[in-house]
Amino acid sequence: MDIIVLAGGLSPERNVSLSSGTKVCQALRDRGHRAALVDLYLGTEKTAEELYAAPLELSAIDRRAPDLEAVKASRRGGEDGQFGPNVLSLCKGADVVFLALHGSCGEDGRVQAAFDLLGIPYTGSGHLGSAIAMDKDLTKRIVAPLGVLTPKWQSVVVTESNMAALTKTLDLPCVVKPVDSGSSIGVSIAHDRSELAEALKEAARLGGRTVIEEYIAGREIQVGVLEGKALPSIEIIPKVGFYDYENKYQPGAAEEICPAPIPKEWEERLAKTTETVFEALGLSVYSRADFIVTEDGSAWFLEINTLPGMTPTSLVPQEAEAVGVGYGELCERIINASLKARSEGR
Repeated sequence: MDIIVLAGGLSPERNVSLSSGTKVCQALRDRGHRAALVDLYLGTEKTAEELYAAPLELSAIDRRAPDLEAVKASRRGGEDGQFGPNVLSLCKGADVVFLALHGSCGEDGRVQAAFDLLGIPYTGSGHLGSAIAMDKDLTKRIVAPLGVLTPKWQSVVVTESNMAALTKTLDLPCVVKPVDSGSSIGVSIAHDRSELAEALKEAARLGGRTVIEEYIAGREIQVGVLEGKALPSIEIIPKVGFYDYENKYQPGAAEEICPAPIPKEWEERLAKTTETVFEALGLSVYSRADFIVTEDGSAWFLEINTLPGMTPTSLVPQEAEAVGVGYGELCERIINASLKARSEGR
């Protein structure tokens, strides 16, 4: 097949996306496909044939999120919008677009909606499920009534005018996170008022729309889904702090154990909860759900990601490997399941 791997974009997770996209593109080439890596935001002046033959270089992910203003300044032509030069024409000419995008404008349903209108087949969930899953508040509102255990939360818009009042009144400890971001960008755990004040300042800097969540102490366990079925769970043990942006993507920063060393009944509970959330949000093909599991085996659902990372340190490929599905096969299964989902209107 001719496959465009769409990555990059204008999101704080841009560098993670480029790492995912490069690895996916190489794996697809190794499986005999013609695959080309294209940056959603910067676009390209090269032809499809040039891109299919272009060499790939996998670079390490920086410890910090990228400077998006510098990315904007590097774009040629000065056009507005998220689609760079020639992106849509290249995508239209391919058999399928593998979405290796992460974060806003990529995982939030907007690119999917545009492709649906243009008749461009793509990987992963459809536009509606993607949009709902990206909103942590809306996701919780949908799944909590289904019996899914999730930490108590509230959604607020943090501004200069309410920051002082929030700092004084919010219960501690708590987790402060953007309502629609990923890779733990902007996520803070506040144990005291000073830490809370700093977390709220960061929340305001990132746009203000914020989820304030009850802090649950426990083991960090995540569960992938492939073709609607839960994969083996994976436990994350950061060497320092929690599983933040740096610990996610710096090799050796966290120990990752798959399958997670937990009792069978815990594993079954996690799988059932993950599949419940997946189905309730109308997702398709693949995803990854994040949990905190306490000493009594309670599985506290945090969020679900519709385009989980495919980087060298990412979790879903490790979970698939645990059931005998190698990286290249995983990419092909995602493509085939996605084409089926698109043909069925999902």
